[in-house]
Amino acid sequence: MIRFLLCILLFLPFKNYAQDFNKLLKEAEQLESAFRESEAFLKYAEIVHLQPSNIAVLCKCSELCTYIGGREKDKAKKADYFKAAKTYATAALKLNPNSTEANVVMAMAIGRLTLLASGKDKIASVNDIKAYAEKAIRLDPANFKAYHVLGKWNYEISNLNFLERTLAKLFYGDVPKASLQDAIMNYEKARAINPGYILNYLELAKAYYRNDEKKKAIALLTLMMPLPNHVFDDTRIKVEGNRFLKEWK
Repeated sequence: MIRFLLCILLFLPFKNYAQDFNKLLKEAEQLESAFRESEAFLKYAEIVHLQPSNIAVLCKCSELCTYIGGREKDKAKKADYFKAAKTYATAALKLNPNSTEANVVMAMAIGRLTLLASGKDKIASVNDIKAYAEKAIRLDPANFKAYHVLGKWNYEISNLNFLERTLAKLFYGDVPKASLQDAIMNYEKARAINPGYILNYLELAKAYYRNDEKKKAIALLTLMMPLPNHVFDDTRIKVEGNRFLKEWK
């Protein structure tokens, strides 16, 4: 069902041109603020058909697809959303390759798709994630999401064990260099730019804990808990953070 719906939204002409753009945008923003991301996405997708060159809305569609897809339990539906995220990001980049937001949502979309990939495709995707995130930062050093993506990239790559690295190098090509210290540094940069980004607190706490800095990890999760929620997933993130607090204390 979702695959059919996305095909309609992405590739068929939008007929209801009488819809007022500002009305649609307001409705989409209200739905997003109410954490009704699936409904918000459909509204933003309508706007794309009214204004196919609206980079900001294309990027918003891509970002929401990564969030919604991340919560899907069905692998096929998950893949549909992640592919849609990449499609929207690709459209935004075609309009402006030097859009910092378009580059970061592309990094996010590829990162999600990498979770479903295997073999050489996964290794190639890993390099692409880093390239898009780094370009987003070059274009805008205040892009906190790009720093977070780089932090996650370093955390995951540096967490590969010796056997995983050996097998990856043997069968799929060399594994790029990454470090836990760089992960912490990038997460900290993201936090400095946007101290209200809840997901970053959780990931940074996990990085500090892995680095044998349990007190810092606990302090971060403690700071995270009273922060206001900004996206649907923030509630789940706090539940996970609370579980870690109980385990680590």
